[in-house]
Amino acid sequence: MNKLTNNQNRDNFKTNSFEWKLVQADMKDRLGSEVYESWLKKISFIEEFNNYILLSLPTRFIRDWITSRYLDQILQIIKTYKKDIVRIEFKIVEQDHPAQAKELLNEEGNLIEKVSFIKDSYLQYNRIDPNKRFDNFITGSSNKLAYEASLKVSENISHYNPLYIYGGVGMGKTHLLNSIGFELKKSNKVMFISAERFMYQFVKSIKSNDMVKFKEYFRNTDILLIDDIQFISGKEAMQEEFFHTFNALLDKGSQIIVSADRPPNKLSRIQERIKSRFSGGLVVDIQKPDLELRKKIIKKKMEELNNLYSDQLQISKDIEDFISTEINGSIRELVGAINRVVSFSRIYEKVPNLSETKVVLKDLLNLSENNVTIDLIQTVVCKFFKISKNEMLSSRRSRYLVRPRQTAIYLTKILTSKSLPEIGRDFSNRDHTTIIHSVKTIEKIKEKDPEMVENINKLKNQILYNNKNNEI
Repeated sequence: MNKLTNNQNRDNFKTNSFEWKLVQADMKDRLGSEVYESWLKKISFIEEFNNYILLSLPTRFIRDWITSRYLDQILQIIKTYKKDIVRIEFKIVEQDHPAQAKELLNEEGNLIEKVSFIKDSYLQYNRIDPNKRFDNFITGSSNKLAYEASLKVSENISHYNPLYIYGGVGMGKTHLLNSIGFELKKSNKVMFISAERFMYQFVKSIKSNDMVKFKEYFRNTDILLIDDIQFISGKEAMQEEFFHTFNALLDKGSQIIVSADRPPNKLSRIQERIKSRFSGGLVVDIQKPDLELRKKIIKKKMEELNNLYSDQLQISKDIEDFISTEINGSIRELVGAINRVVSFSRIYEKVPNLSETKVVLKDLLNLSENNVTIDLIQTVVCKFFKISKNEMLSSRRSRYLVRPRQTAIYLTKILTSKSLPEIGRDFSNRDHTTIIHSVKTIEKIKEKDPEMVENINKLKNQILYNNKNNEI
């Protein structure tokens, strides 16, 4: 009975005027209610011509999304009702629904009520820190280029687009992004969010069936700052969304600033087209602070603490020199060391001597292991065994490749804190059982082969103590 009724409806459609409601019901049935409610429901019928129909949509973004993903299916559905239709054309009609438009936009044209779920949860992560500005960012030879590029972007939007800043943990990347946002928010709509938080909002929007609002919200900005972009690694759906957001913002002339812990070509499990977009702008790095910069940071931090605490005890110049010399990793570690020593002086009401300082900072000293990365290990091992990294990471099981590969996996296990699945991912997505097997194999060989023990020790020394030449 239902089938007969449906056929009658189709016959009526062919002979009478264009019944768009029948097409809508069919789209909802074939493509699913979720897709229909999120996207297709927004399509309105305007007019039928000889061999095509004209439909309307409220925004260009929705048109582009539907065109790229559902247009062929929609056309097939329409052709089941009217075979003569060979194409669909869309028209952007933003004021088709004045009441709805009024509900969505305020006087300044910004989205309101309909995206409240995003704004309420998002704004708490979008606050620009007024304490992280250009005027209190301490510069030296290691971060001067990144600082100047950030300053230039804050003065001239789209001068470098995108601006990609990379460096190790605690080097000041977030400070620079915050500084840019602080300057530009005076006359622009600024969004500052971590990649992790962007991903959280993306997943939340999918679950709540509010992807349209999510997309419109993140495209309705002049400046987009995303911190720690490496966290989108392996998240294919999110990368797809980020790619389209990225392109939409560039097309409208918005400025994009991204930070990461490595350069674009070193990002793992991220689409090549995204890495290509990053490389197409200005890529700058922040290197480890040199001795001069570390001394400037200590001096500045001590001045800030003296202003904050009237009863501040001064630490000696010898202690300052010791900290600036020995704590040579990140700026964050350097500031943390100062805070520890100052806290010691306030608690015990005495200035610590050098021996006491060493005890207080014992876990921050000799941090060469913390600078070891899987990429560094792979590079050193490949050079030692005279093979390429592509060969090491390939699926080939030739003996001259298997042993170096197992050696690199073994060194990664003992020199880093990475989990077995993490190690497996960085070795071409190998299973964790392969990682365990590699480690056990090298351990067994070491018990019987003195040459293997010697090679492992040589590689460890190169990785731990000569890694400055291999750092990005």
